[in-house]
Amino acid sequence: MVCCVCIAGIFVVVVYRSPLPTVPRPDPKAFSPDSIKRGAAAAIIGDCGICHTAEQGADYAGGRPLPTPFGTIFSTNITPDEATGIGNWSKIAFRRAMREGVSRNGYLLYPAMPYDHYAHVSDQDIDDLYAFLMTRRAVSASAPSNHLIFPLSFRPLLAGWQLLFLHDRRFSPTPAADDLWNRGAYLVEGLAHCGGCHTPRDLAGGEESERPYAGGVAEGWNAPALETSNPMAETWTVSALYNYLKTGMDPAHSVAAGPMGPVTAELSKAPDRDVRAIAVYVASLMHGSREVLRQSLARDREREALQKNTVGADLFQGACAGCHEVGAPMLAQDRPVLALTTAIQESDPRNTILAILHGLQSPTGPPGPYMPAFADNLTDRNIAEVVSYLRARYSDRPAWVALESAVSEARKASDSP
Repeated sequence: MVCCVCIAGIFVVVVYRSPLPTVPRPDPKAFSPDSIKRGAAAAIIGDCGICHTAEQGADYAGGRPLPTPFGTIFSTNITPDEATGIGNWSKIAFRRAMREGVSRNGYLLYPAMPYDHYAHVSDQDIDDLYAFLMTRRAVSASAPSNHLIFPLSFRPLLAGWQLLFLHDRRFSPTPAADDLWNRGAYLVEGLAHCGGCHTPRDLAGGEESERPYAGGVAEGWNAPALETSNPMAETWTVSALYNYLKTGMDPAHSVAAGPMGPVTAELSKAPDRDVRAIAVYVASLMHGSREVLRQSLARDREREALQKNTVGADLFQGACAGCHEVGAPMLAQDRPVLALTTAIQESDPRNTILAILHGLQSPTGPPGPYMPAFADNLTDRNIAEVVSYLRARYSDRPAWVALESAVSEARKASDSP
């Protein structure tokens, strides 16, 4: 009996979080213009608008479906609407949600919100973000119910996840590094939460802390490693990373695709110094202490690929060559050549298949790169042949196998709600 009482007591202490009192909606005039401006930059780097804005929905009003391995979570309304948003939240309640994953009413929040990264963020940045959000247009909008596998809709279970993976430790600068590197480290580890996509996750959905930035999966797309195992054909320099993050494309690498497209669209509006700081820090992770060996290995193996796969070559000439063949007008506009595209160098074909199925839009709008979708024009077998040809022609890595099955699975996953 005593043991049961103790266990129950521990459960209550760990799970129960008291509601915090409501406050009158703050007067927008109570916030300084400088604080709002800094908060706007924090919202851009933190991708708040991406996750909390539904397709064709009002800014920050929530409702966007966020697919996870455990089901679909719908983002919440973070406009200052008092009934359905955060208009009656105090600054203290907002800080608690950002760092501890607890709503104002005491509910534990799902880690689709990366509060395990926001735990590193300073009071100043969180307060500035609060000022920015509280001065947005209030929108009345309730998020749809989440679609989660049983029993994960029972929120108290999240207490176990938080015990394992949530650590409230603030960022500490590295004395031996310069200010720009430290700024980049602070942003990447905190507000930008890059590890949320680019670090592998375990079966419980927590980041594998012993393998930071070793690559992950985001919304069905591969998020490449941001360390020395990145399958780059050419070295990612600080300038190349900055260019990619600011424009969604770098001529010596690739175009931002999948969920990375909206990220670069946001970063195109971020302060230049912050984007450069992120590039400096990520470049240091990717180069590490080892020499990058793959620089300048990319080349066109057209003859060898044609001998292996004439069907894929014919499909390529019909559907792809107009943009991607040597001498194509697109390549004269500093678009990346396929031999330098990271997706074709990766260990699995997921991103290459998804790009062909769904096409690519310019992350920052015209006149950026554009590729039409071929899901309705090519069969799974056709796409498999093209992907096989691309791998043989533009990479010196082992051939991908079971491609038709991989295309079929990618197509089915894309069609799922």
